[in-house]
This record gives sequence, structure tokens and C-alpha cells, in this order.
Amino acid sequence: MLTVAAAVVVAAVLEAAIGEPPTRLHPVAWFGSLVAPLDREWSRPLAVGSLAALALPLFAALVAVATVATGSTVQPTLGVLLAGVVLFLTTSLRRLLDAARSVVDDTETDLAAAREGLLALAGRDAGDLSPALLRSAAVESAAENLADGLVASLGAFVLAAVLAPLVGISALALAAAAAAWVKAVNTMDSMLGYRSKRVGTPAARLDDAVMWLPARVSALLLAVAFGDLRSLTRAHSWLDRVPSPNSGWPMGVAAAALDNRLEKPGVYVLNADAPLPTVASARRGVRRVGLAGLLSYALAGVVTWL
Repeated sequence: MLTVAAAVVVAAVLEAAIGEPPTRLHPVAWFGSLVAPLDREWSRPLAVGSLAALALPLFAALVAVATVATGSTVQPTLGVLLAGVVLFLTTSLRRLLDAARSVVDDTETDLAAAREGLLALAGRDAGDLSPALLRSAAVESAAENLADGLVASLGAFVLAAVLAPLVGISALALAAAAAAWVKAVNTMDSMLGYRSKRVGTPAARLDDAVMWLPARVSALLLAVAFGDLRSLTRAHSWLDRVPSPNSGWPMGVAAAALDNRLEKPGVYVLNADAPLPTVASARRGVRRVGLAGLLSYALAGVVTWL
């Protein structure tokens, strides 16, 4: 398990130093090119979508296993480094925080830039959003993507490493496979998981199941980062207002801890009686998401070290 802890450290260092490689060099973008051809009309969309939701994430996991196992055979240290690189490539924090901060800052000086920047965070029409609603969207997206972009793959990496001895597989290889599998499922959902795309329904349902625990762990980490555990109780009371079975948890904690209304017009309102975020409170929210991300790395390191 010390090698797994070392891989987590490698991923954290790469995240801090690089943030994210260019899209053309990013394996997640390459995976997206495999998913993209599915986005068309099919005579049996659910059958096609079900097969893809099973096969494509499995393919991603097998590539990760082969990469780390081969590296470990050549040199154990190389296996650790490759596992850390896989974890780094399947997680994202710095880019998320940078994008959210940029949107918040631009609401003061350049609304057009803020609206354009929001496209990197949330798939919503920002053309008519006020500065306060743009800040709300930035905070919502940062909180939600803490779970999608970091905690899910990081948690899968750690959990698979802990369970590896039970199935007789290298902890590093299985951990890398689990992180790649989760990221693949999440990528398919982000590309196809819309009601208008029936082929994406199986991936969306699988993602709902996969994200159940990471969303709630993210909410707890955010509550700790804000120093407000009572925000979990308040968030729970608003869950029925959010269509997603998972995203309401981290967003609700952010709304409660900031004492701000977070709103996606026509879809949901969290903490409806509070004001929308100011620049100061939105910046605070993004900072606390960053702190929660650091806590997740620390927790992963501790669990794998012990």
C-alpha cells in the first residue's frame, strides 16, 4: 500500500505543477473521440447505449491495467509513476478552480468573458444570466465537479487498492483500472447523458450509481472545508429540488455554508430565501472547494499509507 500512497502523491504533485495536459494530448479527450460517434440516431438506442456503457469503460480500464502492469514488470518504480500518471489524468482540480475563479472575477469587469468562460464549467445557456447568476453557476459547478472531477476517480483508486489483495491483482494496476473506469463512465455521461439522447440513458444511469458515494463524500469534505457540518443537514432538506440524485449534495452544502442562493433558472433553487453570491462569497466558495480537494488527496494518502 505504500506504493499506492506514493502514486497518490505523484498524482497530487502533477496536479499542482501541471493542472492538465493540452486537450490534443489528453487520453480522456482520446476516449471522448470513441464516444462521439454514438451521438446520432439509432434504431435501438438503448441496446447500443447499454453495450457501449459496458464495453468502452472496460476498454479504458484494460488499457490502464496493461500500462501499469507492464511498467511494474520493467521496474517497480516505473509502475508507481505510471499509476500516478493514470490517476492524474483521470482527475481534475486546478483547472476547475482556475475556470471558476475566472468566471467570478470576470463578472466584475467583462460579462461577455464570464458567459463564455462558464461554458468550460457548465452546459447551460449563459446568454441571459445576470452577474450574480453567473457567480452562482460558477460556485455550483465547482462544488459539483469536485465530486465528478476528483473525488470519484480518487476514491475508486483507493478503494480498488484496498480490495486488490482479495482478488489477487496488483494493487497499483487495479487502482489505475478503477480510476480509468470511473472517469470513462463519467465522460460518457457528460457527452451523452441527456434526456434527448436515448443512447446515453444507460451511461447516465450507470453514472448515477457510480456517483452516489462520491457526491456524498464530497459534501462531507466541503462541510469540513467550510467548518460547517450543519450545512449537511440543510443540504439534505433541499435534495428534492435538484433533478440529479447526486449533485444536490455538494451544491447544497455550498449554498448552506455560504448562506447564498444557488440557482439554475427554470431547473432548481437551493437556499431560496438567501441572496445570490457576491463576488466575495463566490470567491470564498471556490477557495473552499479547493480546500476540500486538498483534503481528499490527504485522506487518500492516509488511507493508503495505513
